[in-house]
Amino acid sequence: MAIDLLLGESTRLWHGCGVTFTPPGRRYTDQEQAANAIELEEARQTVRHEAPAPDAPDAERERSHRRIAAAFVRFARSGLSLEDSHAALLLEGGFAGIAPALEKQARLFDPAVTAAEILQACRNAWTACGLQCLFGQPMGLTPAIFAYSMLYPYSDNFMDKASLDRAAKLRFSRRFGRRLSGEPVAPSDANEETVWRLVALIESQYSRVDRPRVFHSLLDIHLAQEESLRLLDACPQPLPLVFAKGGASVLADGFLAAGDLNAAQASFAFAWGVLLQLGDDLQDVAEDRAARCVTLFTEAAARGTLDELTNRTLHFARAVMALMDRVASDADTLKELIERSSFSLLVRAAGKNAALYSPAYIAALERYSPVRFSVARTISPGMLDTRLRDPIHE
Repeated sequence: MAIDLLLGESTRLWHGCGVTFTPPGRRYTDQEQAANAIELEEARQTVRHEAPAPDAPDAERERSHRRIAAAFVRFARSGLSLEDSHAALLLEGGFAGIAPALEKQARLFDPAVTAAEILQACRNAWTACGLQCLFGQPMGLTPAIFAYSMLYPYSDNFMDKASLDRAAKLRFSRRFGRRLSGEPVAPSDANEETVWRLVALIESQYSRVDRPRVFHSLLDIHLAQEESLRLLDACPQPLPLVFAKGGASVLADGFLAAGDLNAAQASFAFAWGVLLQLGDDLQDVAEDRAARCVTLFTEAAARGTLDELTNRTLHFARAVMALMDRVASDADTLKELIERSSFSLLVRAAGKNAALYSPAYIAALERYSPVRFSVARTISPGMLDTRLRDPIHE
């Protein structure tokens, strides 16, 4: 299905969503939120103090790994409201090996890569590997998924540099597009050389002749990224740009995960990407306002509160989860994990930006957070980065 059709489909789905409040999961009592806060703090302290020294004996490292793993389970149960089956999927299923495998490959690929860049790549790899499972593929970090995930630190971060002017960004973007199209473009600098090598890794797994839609999807996300530069200007219609950027990103994950997609799989991957983009935009609304970056949330914040827009986003999340049911019938635990994580992302993002909501709305939404928003704002996304620097080997 062509990306313009997917964009139209997700846009219609969005406009068909209501703006009344819909419960984003289960409600928590004051006592449950207080107990969860204690669990979170204990997990935080364990992670902080249990990181083994690089030269620690193997037996000591193994004990530390197990204590950190136990802390992660407590964190997942309380901070993310996950059940044992969900925690087992994260720790014992295929997901457990994704971060260590990506870190190892990333450091071989580029010894100067940072932990933050590895974590950024891991987030995309987890999405792509989740799609592998949903689409009936064996879960694993393939060369194509590794390469696409690593493109984020080397291409997106380059395009986000405030020190680079728009002309320089467009020059790189156009040359990158030519390389994605298969043209023999020689790299002009070290960054391009790295990006070109990553494209070559994708080409090593997928033939441009046999799997043309893989490379079409890469060109689609590239074009969407280039178009998204307009969000830094006065943009009267941000919705198509926001939806195209988010949808095309995860659509590419889907093609890289499976090689090809049917219509239902493409519809879900694109819509899920839109949802993840909306969650990111809500999370970053304050920063985007300061940078004069136009999103649906910065526009709504300029007009009033984010109450109705967040309600529509919650309804949209339910619609996206319904699309997921059409593409996976035997991955119930993973589907539950994706659904809970999707709503949790939106609730936490709203809690982070509580000042942009009416007091009554935030009070109502906070009942669906495992911990009070004041506690949730202290949880860093990189709280468990120790697992990247020193992966747990089961």
